[in-house]
Amino acid sequence: MKASTRWQDYAAVVIGAFAALSPLWLDTSVGARWSLIVLGVLVALVGLARMARPAMATADYAIGVFGVLMFVSPWVMDFHTTTATAWTAWVVGVLMVLVAIAGMPAMSARMHGRGGVAAH
Repeated sequence: MKASTRWQDYAAVVIGAFAALSPLWLDTSVGARWSLIVLGVLVALVGLARMARPAMATADYAIGVFGVLMFVSPWVMDFHTTTATAWTAWVVGVLMVLVAIAGMPAMSARMHGRGGVAAH
């Protein structure tokens, strides 16, 4: 078994760890704290799982779903008025979705010239 060398996996771990640790320096409510910690840990764990098992393509979809959940969490958990915490959730959520899209099998094939689209 070969370990992953995809930048998306490393990015997911870093982004997830950042989100999970951000309540240490942000002024958060209980809902904000748990949203950031739980979703951050889940993304980091999925990134680590993808590193260990590179063939696990569903990990990219999971990261995308967690990214969407992170993005909507300020409204759902009612911390959208806490500026720094809400912006952290929004930015991290968007980054998670972008990493997930970049890592999806169809996108990876296109980026490497294997998706039926000629590489230029």
